[in-house]
Amino acid sequence: MTTRQSVMKRVPTGLVPAIALDGGGPIYQQLAEWFRRAIADGRLRPGQRVPSTRALAGELGVSRLPVLGAYEQLHAEGYLESFTGAGTCVAAAIPHEAPAAPARRPPRTPPTSAPSAPRRVAARVAAMAAPPQSWLESQGAFRVGVPALAHFPHGVWSRLLSRHARHVGTDALVYGDTMGHLPLREAIAEYLATVRAVHADAAQILVTSGAQHGVQICAHALLDPGDRAWVEEPGYPGAHQALGAVGALPVLVPVDADGLDVATGIRRAPNARVAYVTPSHQFPLGATMSAARRIELLQWAARAGSWIVEDDYDSEYRYGSKPIAALQGLDADARVIYVGTFSKVLFPALRLGYLVVPKDLLPAFRAARDALDTCSPMLSQRVLHDFIREGHFARHIRRMRMLYAARRAALQAAIHRHMPDVLQIVGAEAGMQLTALLPEGTDDVMLSQRAAQAGVSVRPLSPCYRGGQRRSGLILGYGSVDEHAIEEGVRRLRRCL
Repeated sequence: MTTRQSVMKRVPTGLVPAIALDGGGPIYQQLAEWFRRAIADGRLRPGQRVPSTRALAGELGVSRLPVLGAYEQLHAEGYLESFTGAGTCVAAAIPHEAPAAPARRPPRTPPTSAPSAPRRVAARVAAMAAPPQSWLESQGAFRVGVPALAHFPHGVWSRLLSRHARHVGTDALVYGDTMGHLPLREAIAEYLATVRAVHADAAQILVTSGAQHGVQICAHALLDPGDRAWVEEPGYPGAHQALGAVGALPVLVPVDADGLDVATGIRRAPNARVAYVTPSHQFPLGATMSAARRIELLQWAARAGSWIVEDDYDSEYRYGSKPIAALQGLDADARVIYVGTFSKVLFPALRLGYLVVPKDLLPAFRAARDALDTCSPMLSQRVLHDFIREGHFARHIRRMRMLYAARRAALQAAIHRHMPDVLQIVGAEAGMQLTALLPEGTDDVMLSQRAAQAGVSVRPLSPCYRGGQRRSGLILGYGSVDEHAIEEGVRRLRRCL
């Protein structure tokens, strides 16, 4: 009998049950795995004697060397022990009800039955889980959150990346500062002061792995389980996931044409610990928070001792007017934590964003960031620093602002041509997407699923609501779609309707 064939031999009666070697891997590994499982499921009991290596090798018809190797491994792992004059036995310290040993390789056939009982996980996972999103299956029109990647200056980025890769030092290969690469933080602080009227120095900049990661850090640094937090209704689903991860309780605050209804928030939770807002370009309805609401929100935070998380995810792109100044720039009491990202202006896979943190919160945010992710990749941070300092970032934003304005106009025109009585456009003044409301009673989720089958990615509006009353609509991204694809995408969407 060869070692490649399936081997089934019985050791002498009364010693051990049947040993099966299936030919999948080295003999010593198969033997060791069989003994682990036999001990774990009770076929071999603590103190029970096992065959000698010579006897077992003879019974199986294999060389003694793999048996010796298996026994040595089992001795090292504590499954077997040897006694002078008594031979080798199952270790007496093994519990009588030992847990099942994990498989060392996947089973050759799938399991035939489900686990006998539910496997326990944290209860808050339910609040963190996102529903199925079939609209993400298509990369075409009108995928939300994807910029015009074909127009990204790949050559410039590759040159900068090659420069750092060729001359990389050991300081770029070790763990970096938890707050981020200092030169990059200085460049971000200067950019925000110039473009967004944000008041901050480099010490207050914390580099993150994107906006969602920044919101998660805020949740861990500011909220305890059971704390209440205002969230926009409808709003960004990722904010609910971040709150669920720390066991905080969301308080739904409605949004209208002036943004978050602060008065309603105060009535529902006057002492909420945090308010999460998207004031410059509300997601998903696109409203801009009015000056009166901004002042009202800041006054509430100062009075209640609460914090405001300002998610400024795509403020670089605004059409018809100059970009709206950040809420953080109006904050006289250091109550605002500002969240920004490079995913929308450069490319999503970069995974770099930033927070602007009030100075007295820096120790807490540093600790939260270190616990969650330690630091962002140093090589990417260095390349991004050069990209900003050499002027490529500003030039890219200027070009993309013109490109997105043209694509926005093309999408609006296509909707007016093909679906004027079906889609009502809202929230088209900024960013890389617009929202179109559907007639009452339309199932936007089902429509999104049908559109995905037709090769069109449209995000339904209703899942952005968490309360009982929901509006039906579609969120259409135009950042990555040229004019021809926009026209064809709207035609396909019309056929889906």
